[in-house]
Amino acid sequence: MQEALTNALKHAGPAHARVTITYAPDAVDLAIVDDGPGAAGANGGGYGLAGMRKRVAIYGGRLESGARPEGGYALRVRLPLPAAR
Repeated sequence: MQEALTNALKHAGPAHARVTITYAPDAVDLAIVDDGPGAAGANGGGYGLAGMRKRVAIYGGRLESGARPEGGYALRVRLPLPAAR
């Protein structure tokens, strides 16, 4: 999710980001997690997350995002795979 990485670069402040892709028989899971403090004054008023959520929903997936208790931000996506033929 290029947009999630762009958001981390733009909003996380000094941070590291980790991208994890996990394949399962029925789905692909993506996680983009950063450990940044967040940018001062960032209000999240854009349409980035809403747009990502809509695009994921088109494929029957779900997107979860939010601040992590230990600091930083996480975005997780689950995209179902078509049944094996």
